[in-house]
Amino acid sequence: MNPFPLEAFVAGLPWAALGVALVLAATYAVAVQAGDGGQARHSVMDVAWGPGFVVVAIITFVLSAGEGDGGRRVLLLALTGIWGIRLGMHIGRRARGGREDPRYTALLEKARGSRNAYALRHVYLPQGLVMFFVSLTIQVGMFATGPLGPLAVVGTAVWLTGFIFEAAGDRQLEQFKNDPARRGTVLNTGLWRYTRHPNYFGDAAVWAGLFLVAAESWPGVLTALSPALMIWTLAAKTGKPLTEQAMSGRPGYRDYMQSTSGFIPWPPRRH
Repeated sequence: MNPFPLEAFVAGLPWAALGVALVLAATYAVAVQAGDGGQARHSVMDVAWGPGFVVVAIITFVLSAGEGDGGRRVLLLALTGIWGIRLGMHIGRRARGGREDPRYTALLEKARGSRNAYALRHVYLPQGLVMFFVSLTIQVGMFATGPLGPLAVVGTAVWLTGFIFEAAGDRQLEQFKNDPARRGTVLNTGLWRYTRHPNYFGDAAVWAGLFLVAAESWPGVLTALSPALMIWTLAAKTGKPLTEQAMSGRPGYRDYMQSTSGFIPWPPRRH
């Protein structure tokens, strides 16, 4: 097995960072154009989140040609692309014609002076840094030289489980919201019977799977903090906590929280 091409990997880092910066710049321009009443709609950042990782994957796939293992490069590109494009299309479809996300409204109400300048500092810059750091799993994996093996198979299975949970959970929630008869109630069927956040759990599993694919060959295992940051964000920072804070006042949600697992799927409890 050839040694890890450290020089080529380091030389590719600025190009990946540039890709993230271009995604953020394009998203900011769209946010300004999509706004109404003279205010930009910065929640379009959510639409660009998944595709941003796809851009990084494409850049590092090109740069790692002739350096990393071909099978792993193709696998990482395919898994990242399928996940990121589906997520971007889903959020884009959900946000079409809507208004600013309440989470962004609450954040931007803290602005003193230019609302857009505040968004650049507190929305785009932090999310860009997180995107670059989390994508290190993909970047390192693209340059890894070891062949695919059993751990890559396990990683792909974990990714597939997560993708199914995320896609099916999003679909079930979309159907629930489109049913007038269930307006004001709590979704507690399908995957939502076993976890209050099948989409967030699925996202976490997707990144755990990508990490396993990268970790099979040195130094992919050193990127463990990248998926850990993503999972922590989903489970304990901006994903699950903010969603449950917004839902806590809905009738029946407290009972739903008592009976249903908060993150990892598990049979519902009796209470």
